[in-house]
Amino acid sequence: MTDDSRHSITDDGEPAEPVRQRRKGIYVLPNAITLAALFAGFYAIVMAMKGRFELAAIGIFVAAVLDSLDGRVARMTNSQSAFGEQMDSLCDMVSFGAAPALIMYEWALKDLGKPGWIPAFVYIAGAALRLARFNVNIGVVDKRFFQGLPSPAAAAIVMGLIWVMDDAGFKGVHRIGWLAWTAFGVTLFAGLSMVTNAPFYSFKVVGGRRTVPFVVIVAIALGIALIALDPPRALFALFCIYGLSGYAVYAWRKTKGKPASVIAISTDEPDEKGLHP
Repeated sequence: MTDDSRHSITDDGEPAEPVRQRRKGIYVLPNAITLAALFAGFYAIVMAMKGRFELAAIGIFVAAVLDSLDGRVARMTNSQSAFGEQMDSLCDMVSFGAAPALIMYEWALKDLGKPGWIPAFVYIAGAALRLARFNVNIGVVDKRFFQGLPSPAAAAIVMGLIWVMDDAGFKGVHRIGWLAWTAFGVTLFAGLSMVTNAPFYSFKVVGGRRTVPFVVIVAIALGIALIALDPPRALFALFCIYGLSGYAVYAWRKTKGKPASVIAISTDEPDEKGLHP
């Protein structure tokens, strides 16, 4: 007699047909948002191929907004799944890894020859390494911080430069030497920042079930108003400040003699119960 729970015995002692296991379904809403983010990244690549770099930049920013929503929607609707996590990582690699590297290369780096490959490849490799490290360290990293610059923020820095310069009237940037080399440096910075150990604030403690002072809501309203006045420059400045903030926190902790690692450094945070030996 087999102990396989998928088989049963009939009244006459003959084995019955095996009971088929129920197939696991796929949650529609969070995965639809993830697919929309992937489409935005694909749209950005297509627009860059047509020379519409401002639309390419907007596409990546839209992908970043959608990427920030899919996980929250999954948690709010209790529809998290391993499938959704893997799909999110793969889509992030396209929208915030491959797309920004290809768009930047087409916009500014292609006339630099083989040196132009360096920042583009460092960027796409940094995105892949950062996403892989995030997936394996997700259970032991202090939830208040990201380990290294998040790939959507890195993409926002790179695409923000393109959007600002295109809005200022700079066309044919790959033939403007100083601007091409500026793009070289910004892309290299964003790519390397994704694989550093600098702690970048995650903002996961803001919102949700945690209360915040009223002044925070006022600051958010003012921030939205300022961004609406000049989206390219405001968003680029905002993400540049964020891109430098991790290094500032790292230096401050080193100066104060505090541990700079974000691998479960706090024993007081409720979110980190069980992360410490």
